[in-house]
Amino acid sequence: MSTLYQLTAEYNEVLEMMDNPDIDVQCILDTLEGIEGEIEIKADNYAKIIKEAEGRAEMLDREISRLAERKSAIKARIAGMKLSLTLAMKSVNKEKFKTDLFSFGIQKNPPSVVLDNPDAVPEEYLTPQPPTINKKEILAAIKSGASFDFAHIEQSEGVRIR
Repeated sequence: MSTLYQLTAEYNEVLEMMDNPDIDVQCILDTLEGIEGEIEIKADNYAKIIKEAEGRAEMLDREISRLAERKSAIKARIAGMKLSLTLAMKSVNKEKFKTDLFSFGIQKNPPSVVLDNPDAVPEEYLTPQPPTINKKEILAAIKSGASFDFAHIEQSEGVRIR
């Protein structure tokens, strides 16, 4: 069976045959029919592989989400256990001790700022962010007739397998 590259080359040869008046039309049709059958088989095989890979990618996305949720739940449990241990140590006035395996101690965390009214923060304490380009709005404007020297619409092609 020919590769997709070979089949493409054969199609180009058929196009060249069409320009040659010495070649019989039936010969061109027979050649074309043979190539079409092969390219359809190749396309089916490509589609099978593509669909399988898309399915795997989707499965991995779901697994990533599941693992992220699991990670979040574990971190929440850890925080809860640490809080419970801290409260227990404070309630018995034992803020520092050692066991055979671990050392325990309650210490102050670095100070952090809590914003009571974020809207009242002066501009000197704000970090300026670079503006982001809204391509969807530019596309909508061009489609509705606007013309820009900084952007234009391009439409690419791609195979769709249904």
